[in-house]
Amino acid sequence: QVQLVESGGGLVQPGGSLRLSCAASGVTLAYYAIGWFRQAPGKEREGVSCITSDGTTYYHDSVKGRFTTSRDNAKNTVYLQMNSLLFEDTAVYYCATDCYFFGRIAIMKFGSWGQGTQVTVSS
Repeated sequence: QVQLVESGGGLVQPGGSLRLSCAASGVTLAYYAIGWFRQAPGKEREGVSCITSDGTTYYHDSVKGRFTTSRDNAKNTVYLQMNSLLFEDTAVYYCATDCYFFGRIAIMKFGSWGQGTQVTVSS
């Protein structure tokens, strides 16, 4: 059974940084493309980043140059380093397996999701 657990969310001031972690059990993340998605109140869920099994990365235009996704296969964990955070980055962030990029970041229908972690950017 695949289980993804996100952590690292919290309250941060504009311009601050957070690092989200996505730890997995029941699946070896190294074999999968892992995505980060977010959903703000009243908005649709959107793809933030996707890292493929060979390390290729894709980002939503709004986070390019500020967010970096990486993976530590030994720890079976994928990270999202978020710098220069903005008010509009406030959302629940989810990691998921089987992301892909086709003009935008999306997830295969059979992908698995974590439960999410709240990121709040506020002064």
